[in-house]
Amino acid sequence: MEWLASPEIWVAFLTLTALEIVLGIDNIIFISILVSRLPADQQPRARFFGLALAMGTRILLLLSITWVMRLTADLFQVFGEGISGRDLILFFGGLFLLFKSTLEIWHSVEGAEQADDTPKARSRGFMAVIIQIAIIDIVFSLDSVITAVGLVENVPVMIAAIVISVGVMMLSAGTISRFIDKHPSLKVLALSFLVVVGTVLIAEAFDVHVPKGYVYFAMAFSLAVEAINIKLRGALSRKTPGA
Repeated sequence: MEWLASPEIWVAFLTLTALEIVLGIDNIIFISILVSRLPADQQPRARFFGLALAMGTRILLLLSITWVMRLTADLFQVFGEGISGRDLILFFGGLFLLFKSTLEIWHSVEGAEQADDTPKARSRGFMAVIIQIAIIDIVFSLDSVITAVGLVENVPVMIAAIVISVGVMMLSAGTISRFIDKHPSLKVLALSFLVVVGTVLIAEAFDVHVPKGYVYFAMAFSLAVEAINIKLRGALSRKTPGA
């Protein structure tokens, strides 16, 4: 237990926890948007299972880190470029994210279809959402775990950081979901961000590195502008009689 008294371990733990929370933002947005299509009584349970899956996936990948690191080795070549297991996961995960985000934008613009509220349909819809969350969790968790290994060599510290970060996400996911649902323009903005993330994943599959800081800065700036617009619309509606 000597590592508990090590300042370096605590700095690494806090840094990794903060990084896991930041890297989990796109995961929270994806889960929130998927869950919004479920009946209201199923949404909290779906968010919990989705984030629990994210935590379980990351911990399992950490415990099989030797296998994860082997994913970076080339499996075959295409036009002289080596293709690894990680590249394949990022490519197909990025395609899935692009397809799903584009489809959700279309539903938002055109209007969602009438939901079938029979018990069988509700169960099928719940399982479909969980499966989609599980698929994208693998993609998001892969880079998260590789980043964690690059920062910290102590596996218990990495697991603790993941558990704490997912706990924070579980506490905030409901608020984020309700806020996105309340503001349709924010939902389209979040989906557009996921389109960008999907494009970045595909680019990284071909070894075109796009700094995540640029993507998150663009997202933060867009959210700040939209927050000002929401405040402005609220102020105008209060000033307009009969609004």
